[in-house]
Amino acid sequence: MSKNFIALTCAITCSFLWGTAFIAQDTGMDYIGPWTFSAARLLLGFFALLPFFFIFEFKKIIKIKSNFKIILANMFLLGFFLAGGNIFQQISLLYTDVANSAVFTVLYVVIVPVLAYFLFSKKIHKSVWPAVIMCLLGGLLLSELNNYRVRLGDSLVVIGAFFWALHIVYVSKFLKIFNYPITIAAFQCLIAAMFSALPAISIEFISFKLLSLEAGELLYAGVLSSGLAFLLQIIALQHLSPAPAAIIFSLEGVFASVAAWILLDQYLNEFKVLGIIIILSAVIFSQLAPIYGKKIYGRN
Repeated sequence: MSKNFIALTCAITCSFLWGTAFIAQDTGMDYIGPWTFSAARLLLGFFALLPFFFIFEFKKIIKIKSNFKIILANMFLLGFFLAGGNIFQQISLLYTDVANSAVFTVLYVVIVPVLAYFLFSKKIHKSVWPAVIMCLLGGLLLSELNNYRVRLGDSLVVIGAFFWALHIVYVSKFLKIFNYPITIAAFQCLIAAMFSALPAISIEFISFKLLSLEAGELLYAGVLSSGLAFLLQIIALQHLSPAPAAIIFSLEGVFASVAAWILLDQYLNEFKVLGIIIILSAVIFSQLAPIYGKKIYGRN
């Protein structure tokens, strides 16, 4: 089984978990606030990965002679980006629907190649830009902009998209000096949880009773969409460059829209179906074009 196939499988599975988690994020704020939900899910993600950290990577890491100050600084940076993307996305769900929040989140598909090029001089394969345009078109069809009114939630999630883009690009960069995916996934969740917990404690009422009422949503968003999904994202980024990976991750908008239609009875009309088809086509094109051009995506 090729590394590229494993990376592609991880990226698609990650997108599915992220996309379907929008349902849990939306329905999981009946009794708790967005900061509390974010902190709790990220902390659950950390604890879900912690046993695997000790089993598979702990003994290797304690033998590393690298500068731990640099590693710790990069980890805090990733945690900050993760916290920013997560909380803007979570708060947006108070003011917009699941489909729109997911669609505007995947605007990172445009931001990632730009950041990768200007921050790290990352070469962008020529097939990326047509795929990016297709993702944007598909996203517009999936979103509900027919009334030409941008809601507060849509604006918040666009801000979050910048954090997600920075997160994807910096994970890819960090892996070059610290290639331990379980450790990165676990401790970025812990750091992001800390960033979210401080406002939660300050401005929201927190109790174990209220948290228990959202247990199902928190477990899905925490263990699967945070712990497992971020680990899969990092494994994918071990073998995929940030720009093509972001195109695959944009499938979360598709999965979220379909899940919202099935579980929340949110409307899925012919325009949204066309948007789904276009995004799927963009993902397929982004993977096949380099092959037919006798080039393979890799870590440039």
